[in-house]
Amino acid sequence: MDVSRRTLLGTVAVGTVLTAGCTGNSSPPGGDRMTTETESPTATVQVRSHPELGGVLVGPEGMTLYAFDQDTQGSGESTCSGGCLENWPALTVDGEPSAGRDVTAALSTFERDDGTTQVAANGWPLYYFTPDEEPGDATGQGASDAWWVLRPDGSPVRSTGTDTGSGGSEDTATPTDSRY
Repeated sequence: MDVSRRTLLGTVAVGTVLTAGCTGNSSPPGGDRMTTETESPTATVQVRSHPELGGVLVGPEGMTLYAFDQDTQGSGESTCSGGCLENWPALTVDGEPSAGRDVTAALSTFERDDGTTQVAANGWPLYYFTPDEEPGDATGQGASDAWWVLRPDGSPVRSTGTDTGSGGSEDTATPTDSRY
C-alpha cells in the first residue's frame, strides 16, 4: 500500500470515529467508549445562557428544563401525568444524574408511578416542553402560570426576569388536563 493510500485510510478512520461521537450514540458497536483528553461525558443537567432569562437549567441535549408549580418541592413525587406528561415529558435517567460545572442545584431522583426514574433539581421535578424545538427555546416559560425555567441553583424563574418568589397558580385546571 503506498503512503498516500495509507494516509487517506487513516484520515477516513479518524473521521469516522469523530463523526460517530456526534450521532448521540455514546458507545461504538464494540461497547467500549473511546475518549480523548478534551472529551467529557455529557452531564444530565447543564446550564445554558438564555438572552432574556439568563442562565437556566437544560438537559443533556441542551433542551430547556422546567419546574411545575403544582409539584411540591422536595416531595419526591410528580403531579404531572396523562396529557400533562405528553406535553411535559419528565427528565428521566438510568442510574444517577450528573451535574454540569455551573449547576449548583442539588440533583436527586425519585421513582415515578410508571417505574422510570425522574430527576429533580433543588427538589423540583424536571420536565421538558414538547413545543421547544431546539436548544435555547423556552416557549414553556410561564405556561398556564405554572411552568417555569430554573436557575443554576434550582430556583424557578417565575417571570421573564429574575424574580424567584414563591409565585403560585390561580389556575384551577388539574395537572392531567391536556393544556398543561
